[in-house]
Amino acid sequence: MITLRSADARGHANHGWLDSWHSFSFANYFDDRHVHWGPLRVINEDRVAAGRGFGEHGHRDMEIISYVLEGALGHKDSMGNSSSIVPGDVQRMSAGTGVQHSEFNYSETGTTHFLQIWIIPDRQGVTPSYAEKAFPATEKQGRLRLVVSPNGGDGSISIQQDARMYVGLFDGSEKADLPLAEGRLGYVHVARGEVTVNGKPLKAGDALLYDAEPLVSIERGIGAEVLVFDLPRMQ
Repeated sequence: MITLRSADARGHANHGWLDSWHSFSFANYFDDRHVHWGPLRVINEDRVAAGRGFGEHGHRDMEIISYVLEGALGHKDSMGNSSSIVPGDVQRMSAGTGVQHSEFNYSETGTTHFLQIWIIPDRQGVTPSYAEKAFPATEKQGRLRLVVSPNGGDGSISIQQDARMYVGLFDGSEKADLPLAEGRLGYVHVARGEVTVNGKPLKAGDALLYDAEPLVSIERGIGAEVLVFDLPRMQ
């Protein structure tokens, strides 16, 4: 079964400095039909105004992935990490036993547009850790590039869960397929552009949820950037 989750069906909150769309229940938005998909717990599409950001706050027992689409996102945490990620970078923070961090748009004029993704880990109480890596557009053009995995395979960033995240860029005749093993779930999120996935035309913000389906099939993109998740079921 493939289920469409359209962009305008997501939760929405506009705080002035932060314009945020929630694919799953988050903060004051609750939808009991969309709390998580397997261990995929959050996909927030955030636009942060110039000179604003999220002050220091805490997390624990969560795999937190940030993926920038436009601008830059400054990051500081209680592990001593300080960096600024830009489009093409993937950042992962394993919160484990607990970590404090802040995220900020240091630009004086431009908006930072990014996706914050949370994945429920398969074990609790791990030592917090941090990683980031740049994945050039050439590695994603016309294909699905593995960027997050449980074992760091193919140069990806490792997480504490049997889940994989792929990113691809698609234009024109470019196409890619991703098999889903029996018993696995899939999730496709269109970050920008337009694309056809398993015969369904999608636009930015749209998503597809896969249950008992063997294949994700992507084609006919127009400036499309697509995230694909291969996920285990949760008990």
